[in-house]
Amino acid sequence: MREKSSKEMILVRGAREHNLKNVSLEIPRDKLVVFTGVSGSGKSSLAFGTLYAEAQRRYLESVSPYARRLFNQMSVPEVDSIEGLPPAVALQQQRGGSSTRSSVGSVTTLSNLLRMLYSRAGDYPEGQSIIYAEGFSPNTPQGACPECHGLGSVFEINEQTMVPDDNISIREGAIASWPKAWQGQNQRDILVSMGYNVDVPWKELAKKDRDWILFTQETPTAPVYPGFTPKETAKAIRDKRTPDYMGTFIGAKPYILKTFSSSQSELMRNRVRQYMISATCPICKGKRLNKESLSVSFEGKDIAELSRLPLSVLSQIFNHYASQEAKNEKQIVTQRISADISSRLSVMLELGLGYLTLERSTPTLSPGELQRLRLATQVHSNLFGVVYVLDEPSAGLHPADTQALLNILYKLKKAGNSIFVVEHEIEVIRNADWIIDVGPGAGSQGGEIIYSGPPEGLKKVSKSMTGNFLFDRAPRPLADPRKPLSMLSLDGATRHNIKNLDIDFPLGVMTCVTGISGSGKSSLVSQVLVELVANGLGQQIEGDSEPAKDLQPNEKTPAVQGKITSGLEKISRLIVVDQKPIGRTPRSNLATYTGLFDLVRKRFASTPLAKKRKYDAGRFSFNVAKGRCPHCLGEGYIMVELLFLPSVYTPCPTCGGTRYNPDTLQVIYKEKNIAQVLEMTVDEGFTFFAQDPAVYRSLEILREVGLGYLKLGQSATALSGGEAQRVKLATELQKSQSGSALYILDEPTTGLHPGDVEKLLIQLNHLVDAGNTVIVVEHDMQVIAQSDWIIDIGPGAGDLGGKILFSGPANGLTSVKESKTAPFLQQYLDPIQT
Repeated sequence: MREKSSKEMILVRGAREHNLKNVSLEIPRDKLVVFTGVSGSGKSSLAFGTLYAEAQRRYLESVSPYARRLFNQMSVPEVDSIEGLPPAVALQQQRGGSSTRSSVGSVTTLSNLLRMLYSRAGDYPEGQSIIYAEGFSPNTPQGACPECHGLGSVFEINEQTMVPDDNISIREGAIASWPKAWQGQNQRDILVSMGYNVDVPWKELAKKDRDWILFTQETPTAPVYPGFTPKETAKAIRDKRTPDYMGTFIGAKPYILKTFSSSQSELMRNRVRQYMISATCPICKGKRLNKESLSVSFEGKDIAELSRLPLSVLSQIFNHYASQEAKNEKQIVTQRISADISSRLSVMLELGLGYLTLERSTPTLSPGELQRLRLATQVHSNLFGVVYVLDEPSAGLHPADTQALLNILYKLKKAGNSIFVVEHEIEVIRNADWIIDVGPGAGSQGGEIIYSGPPEGLKKVSKSMTGNFLFDRAPRPLADPRKPLSMLSLDGATRHNIKNLDIDFPLGVMTCVTGISGSGKSSLVSQVLVELVANGLGQQIEGDSEPAKDLQPNEKTPAVQGKITSGLEKISRLIVVDQKPIGRTPRSNLATYTGLFDLVRKRFASTPLAKKRKYDAGRFSFNVAKGRCPHCLGEGYIMVELLFLPSVYTPCPTCGGTRYNPDTLQVIYKEKNIAQVLEMTVDEGFTFFAQDPAVYRSLEILREVGLGYLKLGQSATALSGGEAQRVKLATELQKSQSGSALYILDEPTTGLHPGDVEKLLIQLNHLVDAGNTVIVVEHDMQVIAQSDWIIDIGPGAGDLGGKILFSGPANGLTSVKESKTAPFLQQYLDPIQT
């Protein structure tokens, strides 16, 4: 048998990236190759950290050093050699950026084509000169509305927003938008010096005085005598007594605008954001463009109106023009551009994205939606001979859409490309030409190649957890459903495609909300239900709500409508366990977020040496000056600037990356210093702290939600959305369960192997057994089959969705003919015998 050449195979030798254990293997080219294994097994380290990183490094070697610095370079992978590796394109899971100016149209380049169409083939008013394509973009000076600068909304700051309670005086804090601390006190002292009465209710002040205090652009200075009464202040001014200082007044509205636009503090900007209402721009009516650009039409609509139509409707419009016979120049331009738009849209529709609009901003897209948009764009680029590396492209996809995804992957393969997919979805794994199963466990228990070959060969590999699920043909029973204790009733629920819906959510059980992508599940649960319950309880939502950096004070999404008519009294608090990051800086990590680090630091502070040196628990934090390394200030690394090359980060030469100063590291707890403990995985810590009940319990829960492979000091910024969500769930599970809480989770199985989904289900059932309610938005049949109650939304996406097709115990769904979830649940419960 002849040896396969590197033209047919990619030969990897000695891969040691992250937890890979000196792995060597052959991977076929021009095939659909699926990398699988339990969460944390090392499959991403092989596909992205090794293969893609090396392909990118080789490509960048051919680029000039000056140009190279413009790329976001990955580190050089730890591998002895890779032969036969083609250029690679990575399509990873990522959130849709933070700029509201980025949209579906800009990500897919469809907006560029639309602008060209309006410029060259639009219907212009008589006498108006031609507008170039950039004049139809709200992000350019030529196209933007002069009033709102292309944002579509203007800031409104009025008396009601700044003074929520006009029955109290300025001294009592009537002007809520002023800071509570010294700066607010300073403003009040200046007003006293200027003769204003700060001790009468706000509404009793003259209107001209109220308007001046709130809106004046003047910045007068006045002598300030802190601690003086108004009478004492007036006497001091008359006597020309020397003041403590001269204070400069700033009106309440100018203060808000100045803070929002120029403060370096995210906290301060967030604080003043609440006093700003985002109102639709009165000039462009929210369309973001100037009146000249909006006067040009196509199909009787201006470009903003066309961008608000679902992609499925746009497809019908442009299919019509693409097939028309072209006779004159305008028709030729229309036909050519329409044909291009039409072919791009057909791929997006095939991927189940027909419900999106071109103007939909990318921060509002799920990572799965964004990845599929980028995948559709790649299909149209007609590249040949590259490796596409995809990270869970089935994330957020209903099983009904998975076949369409596979069809797109086949198209890319047929065009002469290699498709490498990191995936947990059994249906995608089943359709692979080649499976690489990494494991057998996670973290240090993983990093080996259990199997590499065609799918049928995995059947013989007994230690493969993936094989167990792939070839498990025994019928699976439905869970024995628990009965609801009562109902939480919503009337008139309205958001996006959910319109005036009456719905009952059962309490005291686990409910799965199902339906195809875009049917309205997240609108109903993560938006309407969350907002109404939070408002009803008077509670800030318990979930990370980090605002996007370019969001307006109030986003331009329509307000949630509806009301809770009964059942709210049965809920004590609301917990939203979402996939947003658990921290914005590398200083936030797994141990700090869960509270585990506080316990560990106390253990170190209780050691004999720490007591002798009078070290408290704070000494063992790398965020505090007394404990951290003075060189890197507790970062653990330093940045090295390289001319013409990207800056590189290298371990701090003083502390060697430990983040602590030598004195702190001299304190030992059970033969380990604090830095060594942070380097442990959750699994290692579980053994290390076996005799410490409080720490042990915390680590046990992290293991039970499938995070045993993560390091205790794992940076928050390095966690995936699914990992961040499970860290939040583990943090909640550590709290004592008093029952009657409402937990809401949106696709918690993202990034989880079916083996880990079983662990997650055990924890969710614990919550319900303790008297809580769990509502899960989910596509995973494993979770749906184990739920007590199902609410199925559909039947389609966008305007074709938003209706309740079924609400009841899980066993009733399979008979609902209109449901796209029903046949997949039936198939899961009663698999075909092979």
